[in-house]
Amino acid sequence: MRYMVFVNMREDVGAPTPALVSAMNELMTEGFASGVLVDVGGLWSTGASTEFVVRGGQVTTTDGPFAEAKEVVGGYAVIEVRDDDEAREQGRLMATVHQQHWPEWEGSVHVRRIASPSDGPPPRD
Repeated sequence: MRYMVFVNMREDVGAPTPALVSAMNELMTEGFASGVLVDVGGLWSTGASTEFVVRGGQVTTTDGPFAEAKEVVGGYAVIEVRDDDEAREQGRLMATVHQQHWPEWEGSVHVRRIASPSDGPPPRD
């Protein structure tokens, strides 16, 4: 099963510490070697983004930055694991690496399963 892991943070948090960069590089090397990591990446700031909103039958376009955003997705990983528990463990690991190697960082790690074509539409809550 595949999952999308989002790393959310304030946009003005600044550059990661060298210790975090090193720890994340090690984690990614191990993850790709084991097959758990499928893809990873950091995202450019919202100042370099565009949002398309559909409301009232109309599509509107807004270029960033978006002042109303308290937290943004700063990075992501696509992981492939056996089950929900393993996916949660990968998310906890990513949060722990941030906590240990960038102590002043505050944010969250969000794990969501990716629906495959064979799953059909994801269930609605």
